[in-house]
Amino acid sequence: MFINFWYVAAESSEVTYKPVKTTMLGQEFVLWRDKAGKVNCISNTCTHRGGAMAEGRIQGDCIECPYHGWTFNGEGECVRLPSIASDKKIPARAHIDAYPVEEKYGLIFTFLGDLPEEERPPIIDIPEYDDEKWICAMLKVDWKIDYKRSLENTMDPAHNEFTHPTHGFLGVKDEYTVADITLIEKEWGTGFMNPMYTPPLANEAMREASGRTEDAWSEAGAGNHGVNCTWTFIHPTEKASMHNYMLHTPIHEKLDRIYVLMLRNFLTEERHNQTFIDRGVFIAEQDRVVLETINPILTPRANTKEVLVPADKAVARYRELYREWQAKGWRIDVKKMHRDEDEIAYAIPSPGRRKSKNWALDAVPLIPGDASESLKTAAE
Repeated sequence: MFINFWYVAAESSEVTYKPVKTTMLGQEFVLWRDKAGKVNCISNTCTHRGGAMAEGRIQGDCIECPYHGWTFNGEGECVRLPSIASDKKIPARAHIDAYPVEEKYGLIFTFLGDLPEEERPPIIDIPEYDDEKWICAMLKVDWKIDYKRSLENTMDPAHNEFTHPTHGFLGVKDEYTVADITLIEKEWGTGFMNPMYTPPLANEAMREASGRTEDAWSEAGAGNHGVNCTWTFIHPTEKASMHNYMLHTPIHEKLDRIYVLMLRNFLTEERHNQTFIDRGVFIAEQDRVVLETINPILTPRANTKEVLVPADKAVARYRELYREWQAKGWRIDVKKMHRDEDEIAYAIPSPGRRKSKNWALDAVPLIPGDASESLKTAAE
């Protein structure tokens, strides 16, 4: 798991004026809206005696710990400490890590890391979301997997022929192969668009609306944005397109919460949303059954532990990218975090730690960045 990326903490509708607890990257957080409607996100652990902030109350724009009433604002600053006189200064170390929040696409994104604003990766761009020619349906699932396995699955064109009966021909065609992949490189990711010989869409209404009722060549592709987001573009015909965006939030290293934004430019009436949601669930279940039985559950640290082929070009490139981010020191040392979890309350380091070194909670342990070792491993 990695710090310094944007993660979806919740759907916008889930956060009101009451505390909402959520877990991301193996750590707990609390979300709430202030009186102006702005969403705040701070670490769930009170810096006094470890109280769970999410069990407390909203007081004005702030949140009050249920244990001793210490009250914190959306910036993580302690603004009230009832057990000391009002004329006494609140200790600077009383503050809690607070995280940048943005609401987009009906979701609440939190930046879990300490990078200053100008250095942060951007939230994934979904231009179709605000395009009146497109409509969006959303699906949310929790899978017992390493999220990186799921990202790699999305960028794997070869699995469609065998995992998804509606996408291919279950390998019965002797001439089946995967066309050479030409990677599309972007600042925060990679991907591809490839010709694929596929059957028509299985659903009758979708098939008729797409304008194709026979096996034919179509265009499809996929890619990643950052360490935790992917896109899949499927163009059954020139006039019908489906663009899906998968936004992954690791609850912990073996539990992945996936928000799937399914956009389309045909059958754009809302009454068709359930048809596309049902299709998404059907396809996702086929992936889940495979991914939850993969051995080992965590992605191998070296490519030499698996046999990769040209169809895995995007997968291999994704692994190179996240090893580069590991070389920056952004990868959480999960083993150490678990060894210490009964004795140490950790927090994901927030941007505030760049301004002050005086914090009560330890930052989660990170794997030391080593560019030379990272590049060596990626080349194996």
